[in-house]
Amino acid sequence: MGAAALLMAATAVLAQASLASDQQQALEANRNTAEAFIDAFYSFDPAQLAPLLEHADESAGKILHYQGWAEGGNYKVLQRQACEAESAWKFHCAVTVQDDPVLALQTGFNVTDTFHLTFAGQAIASIETSSNDQPIYYEAREWVEQNMPEVMAGPCAESAATPAACARAMTEGYKAFYAIRQEKGEN
Repeated sequence: MGAAALLMAATAVLAQASLASDQQQALEANRNTAEAFIDAFYSFDPAQLAPLLEHADESAGKILHYQGWAEGGNYKVLQRQACEAESAWKFHCAVTVQDDPVLALQTGFNVTDTFHLTFAGQAIASIETSSNDQPIYYEAREWVEQNMPEVMAGPCAESAATPAACARAMTEGYKAFYAIRQEKGEN
């Protein structure tokens, strides 16, 4: 192998090492931001969360709304797992919580919410959420929608900017749903 070929091979190896180092740095920086996002979300302080969402797409508004719901639902973190990297640009963060709407259903179940964060560079670009809510949770929501129109037209109206009030109203609705199921012997 000639000197030129050897130099090119060495340059390629150094470039790969540099790229790997850059990706590792991005991964660690983005993991720290993902963890800071979870801290900010469960602080229930929109002013603390908003800067982390500055570069996010339309999911930013949904996350701020969800933070208000979580505050109104009296979310208590029971178990927080470290955010896991799918790549340097994608993380998922699972948090098990106890909350008033689920407590109202008296199932003894605690929900795990997972935040799926996508980064562009070192900024959060989008966030999706998922959870392992039980079917009864969705049944109760549907029952409230059908039987408590004042809740859906009031604090839970799409135009309402009161997600915390909606969570509290839905909790009361879930309690009513549970009471009716109990009267029917369905619990």
